[in-house]
Amino acid sequence: MNNQADFARAKKVVNARIGFYIHLTVYLVVNALLIFINLATSSERLWFQWPLLGWGLGILAHAAVTFGLPGVRARMIEKEIRKRASKD
Repeated sequence: MNNQADFARAKKVVNARIGFYIHLTVYLVVNALLIFINLATSSERLWFQWPLLGWGLGILAHAAVTFGLPGVRARMIEKEIRKRASKD
C-alpha cells in the first residue's frame, strides 16, 4: 500500500469516529433537555424514555458500524492476505 491510500483510509476512519462522537453529544444534550421538559411539566406521566430508547438504539447501531465493523473487516483482509501468501 502506498502512503496516499493509507492516509485516505485513516482519514475516513477518523471522520467516522468524529461523526459518531458528534451524534453521541447531540443525543445526550437533546435527551437531557427532553428529560428536563418532561419532569418540569408533568412528573406523573413519563414519556422521555421513548425517544431515549429509540434514539439509543440508533446510537448503538452507529457505534457498531463505527467501532465494531472496521475491526472485523481488517481481520478478514489480513486473513485473505495470509491465505494468498500461502498459495504463492
